[in-house]
Amino acid sequence: MPLYEYDILDAKGEPTGERFEHFQSIKAKALTKHPDDGRPVRRAIVRPNIAGKWSDLKGKSALSNDNLERLGFTKYERKGQGYMERVAGKEGPRSISAED
Repeated sequence: MPLYEYDILDAKGEPTGERFEHFQSIKAKALTKHPDDGRPVRRAIVRPNIAGKWSDLKGKSALSNDNLERLGFTKYERKGQGYMERVAGKEGPRSISAED
């Protein structure tokens, strides 16, 4: 379900500067009243948030362990105080310890 933004309107039908978000079906008609207090509202025109090449959603998959390993990188994660284990890649030691 999409998340829509709505402007709260004053008595003259002008935006007050207040805005809220509301999840609703794409098939549902736009709200005309605030769901909590009944004030008049209109759907705001805003740019969509699309997962493109540089979005946060895309960045998470680009830094996944599988993708890093496929690209030839090695990644270590901290597993304890002074101890790290390799979680992606095949090069380098399996673990690194401050005591080695």
